[in-house]
Amino acid sequence: MARHTGPVCRLCRREGQKLFLKGTRCYTEKCAIERRGYPPGVHGRMAGRRRKQSEYATQLREKQKVKRIYGVLESQFENYFTKSAKTPGVTGENLLVMLERRLDNLVYRLGLAPSRKAGRQLVRHRHITVNGRVVDVPSYQVSPGERIQVKEKSREMPLILGSIESRGKEGTLPWLEVDFKSQSGTMVEIPTRETIPIAAEEQLIVELYSK
Repeated sequence: MARHTGPVCRLCRREGQKLFLKGTRCYTEKCAIERRGYPPGVHGRMAGRRRKQSEYATQLREKQKVKRIYGVLESQFENYFTKSAKTPGVTGENLLVMLERRLDNLVYRLGLAPSRKAGRQLVRHRHITVNGRVVDVPSYQVSPGERIQVKEKSREMPLILGSIESRGKEGTLPWLEVDFKSQSGTMVEIPTRETIPIAAEEQLIVELYSK
Protein backbone atom coordinates (compact mmCIF):
# COMPACT_ATOMS: atom_id res chain seq x y z
CA MET A 1 0.00 0.00 0.00
CA ALA A 2 1.29 3.48 -0.92
CA ARG A 3 2.65 5.48 1.99
CA HIS A 4 4.72 8.62 2.40
CA THR A 5 8.32 7.46 2.66
CA GLY A 6 10.11 10.81 2.67
CA PRO A 7 11.06 13.04 5.61
CA VAL A 8 7.95 13.59 7.73
CA CYS A 9 9.22 17.00 8.82
CA ARG A 10 8.51 18.22 5.28
CA LEU A 11 4.84 17.45 5.88
CA CYS A 12 4.85 19.57 9.03
CA ARG A 13 6.52 22.42 7.18
CA ARG A 14 3.98 22.16 4.37
CA GLU A 15 1.10 22.54 6.83
CA GLY A 16 2.85 25.26 8.78
CA GLN A 17 2.65 23.54 12.17
CA LYS A 18 3.90 20.51 14.09
CA LEU A 19 1.87 17.39 13.28
CA PHE A 20 3.83 15.25 15.77
CA LEU A 21 4.35 12.50 13.19
CA LYS A 22 7.47 11.29 15.03
CA GLY A 23 5.61 10.92 18.31
CA THR A 24 7.73 11.58 21.39
CA ARG A 25 10.74 12.48 19.24
CA CYS A 26 8.89 15.67 18.27
CA TYR A 27 9.17 16.79 21.89
CA THR A 28 12.83 15.90 22.33
CA GLU A 29 14.29 16.93 18.98
CA LYS A 30 14.50 20.39 17.46
CA CYS A 31 11.92 20.22 14.69
CA ALA A 32 12.74 21.36 11.15
CA ILE A 33 9.77 23.72 11.21
CA GLU A 34 11.50 25.65 14.00
CA ARG A 35 14.63 26.06 11.89
CA ARG A 36 12.90 26.64 8.56
CA GLY A 37 9.45 28.03 9.18
CA TYR A 38 8.39 28.07 5.55
CA PRO A 39 7.01 25.41 3.16
CA PRO A 40 9.49 22.99 1.54
CA GLY A 41 10.55 23.29 -2.09
CA VAL A 42 12.37 25.84 -4.19
CA HIS A 43 9.54 28.38 -3.81
CA GLY A 44 9.04 27.83 -0.11
CA ARG A 45 10.69 31.08 0.94
CA MET A 46 8.31 32.99 -1.33
CA ALA A 47 5.25 31.77 0.60
CA GLY A 48 5.04 34.90 2.72
CA ARG A 49 5.00 37.14 -0.36
CA ARG A 50 2.17 35.32 -2.09
CA ARG A 51 -1.37 36.60 -2.11
CA LYS A 52 -3.79 35.46 0.56
CA GLN A 53 -4.95 31.84 0.25
CA SER A 54 -8.30 31.27 -1.42
CA GLU A 55 -11.17 29.67 0.50
CA TYR A 56 -10.64 26.43 -1.41
CA ALA A 57 -6.91 26.38 -0.60
CA THR A 58 -7.63 26.88 3.11
CA GLN A 59 -10.12 24.01 3.10
CA LEU A 60 -7.75 21.76 1.17
CA ARG A 61 -4.86 22.42 3.55
CA GLU A 62 -7.04 21.52 6.53
CA LYS A 63 -8.04 18.25 4.88
CA GLN A 64 -4.44 17.42 4.04
CA LYS A 65 -3.36 18.21 7.60
CA VAL A 66 -5.89 15.87 9.22
CA LYS A 67 -5.21 13.15 6.64
CA ARG A 68 -1.48 13.31 7.37
CA ILE A 69 -1.92 13.37 11.14
CA TYR A 70 -3.78 10.05 11.04
CA GLY A 71 -1.69 8.61 8.21
CA VAL A 72 -4.54 7.59 5.90
CA LEU A 73 -4.68 7.58 2.12
CA GLU A 74 -6.89 9.85 0.01
CA SER A 75 -9.40 7.14 -0.87
CA GLN A 76 -9.60 6.02 2.77
CA PHE A 77 -10.22 9.57 3.91
CA GLU A 78 -13.00 10.02 1.37
CA ASN A 79 -14.63 6.79 2.56
CA TYR A 80 -14.49 8.00 6.16
CA PHE A 81 -16.14 11.26 5.15
CA THR A 82 -18.90 9.46 3.20
CA LYS A 83 -19.66 7.24 6.20
CA SER A 84 -19.56 10.16 8.62
CA ALA A 85 -22.00 12.13 6.45
CA LYS A 86 -24.48 9.22 6.61
CA THR A 87 -24.11 8.84 10.38
CA PRO A 88 -26.52 10.83 12.60
CA GLY A 89 -24.88 13.82 14.24
CA VAL A 90 -22.37 16.46 13.19
CA THR A 91 -20.46 15.28 10.11
CA GLY A 92 -17.11 16.82 11.05
CA GLU A 93 -17.22 15.39 14.56
CA ASN A 94 -18.25 11.99 13.21
CA LEU A 95 -15.24 12.07 10.89
CA LEU A 96 -12.76 12.71 13.71
CA VAL A 97 -14.39 10.06 15.91
CA MET A 98 -14.01 7.44 13.16
CA LEU A 99 -10.36 8.35 12.72
CA GLU A 100 -9.79 8.18 16.49
CA ARG A 101 -11.38 4.73 16.66
CA ARG A 102 -8.82 3.27 14.27
CA LEU A 103 -6.81 0.53 15.96
CA ASP A 104 -3.42 2.02 15.03
CA ASN A 105 -4.46 5.37 16.49
CA LEU A 106 -5.64 3.78 19.74
CA VAL A 107 -2.39 1.83 20.12
CA TYR A 108 -0.69 5.23 19.95
CA ARG A 109 -3.20 6.98 22.22
CA LEU A 110 -2.77 4.26 24.86
CA GLY A 111 0.98 4.90 24.90
CA LEU A 112 1.90 1.47 23.52
CA ALA A 113 3.59 3.06 20.48
CA PRO A 114 5.52 6.34 20.14
CA SER A 115 3.60 7.41 17.02
CA ARG A 116 0.65 6.40 14.86
CA LYS A 117 3.04 5.08 12.23
CA ALA A 118 4.70 2.86 14.84
CA GLY A 119 1.27 1.78 16.03
CA ARG A 120 0.35 0.82 12.47
CA GLN A 121 3.50 -1.30 12.18
CA LEU A 122 2.76 -3.09 15.45
CA VAL A 123 -0.73 -3.92 14.23
CA ARG A 124 0.40 -5.08 10.79
CA HIS A 125 3.15 -7.26 12.28
CA ARG A 126 0.55 -8.98 14.48
CA HIS A 127 1.81 -7.75 17.85
CA ILE A 128 -1.61 -6.46 18.94
CA THR A 129 -4.74 -8.30 20.08
CA VAL A 130 -8.30 -7.11 20.51
CA ASN A 131 -10.27 -9.09 23.09
CA GLY A 132 -7.58 -11.78 22.95
CA ARG A 133 -7.72 -12.14 19.16
CA VAL A 134 -4.88 -10.94 16.89
CA VAL A 135 -6.03 -8.11 14.62
CA ASP A 136 -3.64 -7.02 11.86
CA VAL A 137 -5.87 -4.39 10.23
CA PRO A 138 -4.80 -0.86 11.27
CA SER A 139 -8.16 0.62 10.21
CA TYR A 140 -10.15 -1.74 12.46
CA GLN A 141 -12.84 0.29 14.23
CA VAL A 142 -12.58 -0.36 17.95
CA SER A 143 -15.86 -0.45 19.90
CA PRO A 144 -16.36 0.61 23.53
CA GLY A 145 -15.40 -2.14 25.93
CA GLU A 146 -12.96 -3.88 23.60
CA ARG A 147 -9.59 -4.59 25.21
CA ILE A 148 -6.45 -3.79 23.24
CA GLN A 149 -3.31 -5.58 24.39
CA VAL A 150 0.22 -6.35 23.28
CA LYS A 151 0.79 -10.06 22.64
CA GLU A 152 2.64 -11.78 25.45
CA LYS A 153 5.56 -12.72 23.19
CA SER A 154 5.95 -9.08 22.08
CA ARG A 155 5.99 -7.37 25.47
CA GLU A 156 9.77 -7.02 25.67
CA MET A 157 10.09 -5.10 22.42
CA PRO A 158 12.28 -2.00 22.94
CA LEU A 159 9.88 0.16 20.90
CA ILE A 160 6.96 -0.70 23.18
CA LEU A 161 8.92 -0.46 26.43
CA GLY A 162 10.45 2.85 25.36
CA SER A 163 7.05 4.26 24.48
CA ILE A 164 5.56 3.20 27.81
CA GLU A 165 8.49 4.73 29.68
CA SER A 166 8.16 8.09 27.93
CA ARG A 167 4.38 8.20 27.45
CA GLY A 168 3.47 6.68 30.82
CA LYS A 169 4.09 10.03 32.49
CA GLU A 170 1.36 11.68 30.45
CA GLY A 171 -2.28 11.77 31.45
CA THR A 172 -4.75 9.35 29.85
CA LEU A 173 -7.65 10.63 27.78
CA PRO A 174 -10.99 10.46 29.64
CA TRP A 175 -12.45 7.91 27.22
CA LEU A 176 -9.54 5.50 27.60
CA GLU A 177 -8.32 3.22 30.38
CA VAL A 178 -4.76 1.91 30.28
CA ASP A 179 -2.79 -0.61 32.31
CA PHE A 180 0.90 -0.32 31.48
CA LYS A 181 1.77 -3.29 33.65
CA SER A 182 -0.21 -5.64 31.41
CA GLN A 183 0.43 -3.46 28.33
CA SER A 184 -3.28 -3.19 27.64
CA GLY A 185 -6.04 -0.62 27.44
CA THR A 186 -9.73 -0.19 26.76
CA MET A 187 -11.85 2.40 25.00
CA VAL A 188 -14.54 2.87 27.63
CA GLU A 189 -16.77 5.14 25.55
CA ILE A 190 -17.06 6.87 22.20
CA PRO A 191 -15.00 10.08 22.29
CA THR A 192 -16.59 13.48 21.80
CA ARG A 193 -15.07 16.42 19.94
CA GLU A 194 -14.17 18.10 23.22
CA THR A 195 -12.10 15.09 24.30
CA ILE A 196 -10.20 14.62 21.02
CA PRO A 197 -6.87 16.49 21.37
CA ILE A 198 -6.31 17.55 17.79
CA ALA A 199 -6.04 21.13 16.53
CA ALA A 200 -8.26 20.97 13.45
CA GLU A 201 -11.17 22.88 11.98
CA GLU A 202 -13.15 19.92 10.71
CA GLN A 203 -15.94 22.16 9.38
CA LEU A 204 -13.55 23.33 6.66
CA ILE A 205 -13.23 19.71 5.51
CA VAL A 206 -17.02 19.34 5.43
CA GLU A 207 -17.26 22.49 3.32
CA LEU A 208 -14.57 21.17 0.96
CA TYR A 209 -16.36 17.90 0.27
CA SER A 210 -19.73 19.65 0.04
CA LYS A 211 -18.73 21.68 -3.03
